[in-house]
Amino acid sequence: MTVLFRCCAALCAVLLSACAGISPPRAVDGVPAFELAGRIVVRYQERGFSSSLRWKQAPGRDDIWLAAPLGQTIAYLEADANGATLTASDQRQYRASSIESLTKSAFGWRFPVDGLRYWVFGEAAPGAAAAGIERDDARRLVRLQDGDWQIAFNYAAPDATRPSRLDIVGNDAEIRLAVDSLLRDAP
Repeated sequence: MTVLFRCCAALCAVLLSACAGISPPRAVDGVPAFELAGRIVVRYQERGFSSSLRWKQAPGRDDIWLAAPLGQTIAYLEADANGATLTASDQRQYRASSIESLTKSAFGWRFPVDGLRYWVFGEAAPGAAAAGIERDDARRLVRLQDGDWQIAFNYAAPDATRPSRLDIVGNDAEIRLAVDSLLRDAP
């Protein structure tokens, strides 16, 4: 009985130590599921890129489609706790640890998804090294610096609660995102 007890205790210790090395899922606390449709323009390395954008965000998962003007998908990005995958229009796949590192290696510019999921709602990302926060008379964010990103929030109307356009400048790219629709708690 003592040998069996020691074996079970050793097995439990091994299993618990194996679990300690597993990183938790990339759940995003405080961000509701959402679906965004819009347009994106990127300037980087004396080049430019433009596309329509569709983004479905759920806790622990992002799905982003970049499409040409006639609607054909240029790239599909997906990310979860296992990392990020880009599927190009020719069906070739590329993988990285995050969407930001994946877009940097595949496109030459970083797409700041971790902050952007808050910025589209006119909010600073919690826990971010936010600085240079400016608000308008309605207390809405109009300017923010988050790490090496400088974000300008543009609102379509004086009573709008979320930005209709974000102008985002980083070390390697200038990104303009026009938000056409944004649905909270989308499945």
